Amino acid sequence: MNQSKPNPTLFRTDDTDDLQPLRMKAMRISVLVSILLLGAKFFTYWLTHSSAILSDALESIINVVAGIFAAISVWVAAKPPDPEHPYGHGKIEYFSAGFEGALIMAAAIGIFYSGLIHLISPHPLEVLEKGIALLFGATLINLLLGLYLIRTGRRTDSIVLIADGKHILTDVYSSVAVVVGLLLVYLTGWLQLDGAIACLVGINIVISGGKLVYQSFTRLMHASDPELLEKLTRLLSKHRRPDWVDIHQLRAWRAGAMVHIDLHLVLPESLTLEKAHSEANILEKVVIEEFNGKASVLVHMDPCKPDECPVCRRQNCDQRHGAQNDSANWNKDWLVRASTVARR
Repeated sequence: MNQSKPNPTLFRTDDTDDLQPLRMKAMRISVLVSILLLGAKFFTYWLTHSSAILSDALESIINVVAGIFAAISVWVAAKPPDPEHPYGHGKIEYFSAGFEGALIMAAAIGIFYSGLIHLISPHPLEVLEKGIALLFGATLINLLLGLYLIRTGRRTDSIVLIADGKHILTDVYSSVAVVVGLLLVYLTGWLQLDGAIACLVGINIVISGGKLVYQSFTRLMHASDPELLEKLTRLLSKHRRPDWVDIHQLRAWRAGAMVHIDLHLVLPESLTLEKAHSEANILEKVVIEEFNGKASVLVHMDPCKPDECPVCRRQNCDQRHGAQNDSANWNKDWLVRASTVARR
């Protein structure tokens, strides 16, 4: 008979998270710096009347709105599970990333419009030297901010911080293109180039936003995460015990900083229920410690069958029906399979 037993005592459902202050600090810095740079870019546009600079400023509006929404999602995602949300609130981070991507794509409409107007009817650009200098300074600050957010996001396992950082780096690439384009306008006097740059920036923004929306969609749909499954495979192989006959239907998905894992653990049918539960608890503890407590594990226990004898590593088993296969090692494709047909 199959046994199914989660171990709730191993779940960390309290709101103690040493990394949460780092996430919130990063989001506060992101919002504050984005507001300051927004003001700087619109001031630069007021000085120069450049459509390329306007396109950069319009994207900065999205930075501010997305940053505020991301800060809220980071705060909500850190809340512990409750009766209404037994799996926690981490998925809001994927909604946030998708929302940010959609805003980025929406911003491209205004940028295209402005770029086409100035491409068709170009006009002289005023105090271009000051404008280029101000935009270069803002771009440098944005570069540092984006790198800081991505580094903090990876350190704290926050997709929102990483998405926000990548969005800001996209803004940096756009700003660099604008600076280079305005330098060419300054050197050549070709005013149509100002509008052309704005249109190119719009194309880049659409691509960037589309990638964020796609990433958010795949995470919300629990798309397979090969990197995470490979990590779990290496971990389980390293800590494999003689009574762990086999594993199948290994599944894992992320929700913010939390990782949710479930699997079928095949155990010798001669084990007592108490011993089987002990083995399941050991496996759960191994996985949860690997993810610093930010994981929940559900182990479904199956009794072994004769056709699994080749992959069994238990010594001196009086129920063995076939020879052991010493070359049968666990790999990702084997552990995620649905059936328990043994390798020969």
